[in-house]
Amino acid sequence: MFDLIKNAVGNKLDKLEVWIDSVTVEKEEGNTFLRIALDADFIIPLNTVVMATRIINPLLDQLEIDLDNYILDVYAKEKGDVQSE
Repeated sequence: MFDLIKNAVGNKLDKLEVWIDSVTVEKEEGNTFLRIALDADFIIPLNTVVMATRIINPLLDQLEIDLDNYILDVYAKEKGDVQSE
């Protein structure tokens, strides 16, 4: 699944300076989630996650993903503790 989605997205996230770190499918409380974690060389702001989701979602619609009714969850990978100076 990771390779399929990563290949479909290609370099379309480059302008946001983020990339796909992982793709997982998880079941929770009767729902199927397709989770895509984004990573970058910086802490990813929420608006960048939203813009990435708007790029990824229509590309997924074009793929023949073997999942019935899933919820797309695109999120930023955690960077660990951020210390303020």
